[in-house]
Amino acid sequence: MPEDPGIPERAMNTEDVVSQPPSRKPSFLRRHWGKLTLLILVFVPILSLVLWSYVALGYTYSQGNRVGWVQKISEKGWVCKTWEGELQMSNIPGSAPILFAFTVRSDSVAHEIERSVGRQVELQYEEHPGVPLSCFGETSHFVVGVRVLDGAPTPVR
Repeated sequence: MPEDPGIPERAMNTEDVVSQPPSRKPSFLRRHWGKLTLLILVFVPILSLVLWSYVALGYTYSQGNRVGWVQKISEKGWVCKTWEGELQMSNIPGSAPILFAFTVRSDSVAHEIERSVGRQVELQYEEHPGVPLSCFGETSHFVVGVRVLDGAPTPVR
């Protein structure tokens, strides 16, 4: 059996240990692979979602006005409370009502709409399609202003 010239026949002493080449430290990736995997699997998707939300809410796709009667407005949500409402836009007797679903992000605008329920109003809105979470609202139409068109409430039938 040939013997390896680097291994002494006797037990190693301090001189033998010192004469050995230094061992390599494992690389950063080998030492922290668990932390890096957690970072990639958790924080990268969260960062992507935050950036997507910021872009979707920051740019307006369209804006306009809708005229009709507010049918309902309510604050909804388990964790994220949003104001959701419906505007009836058709006033021709015998026709099916056309409903415009909307979201209000501002409490002051929502309270103004609440005060105008049952009266004809004009809602100014902005459309932000592609908002990734329902935490910002259930619809892509966000009301930014309201104007009451007539002072008298609609008669109840």
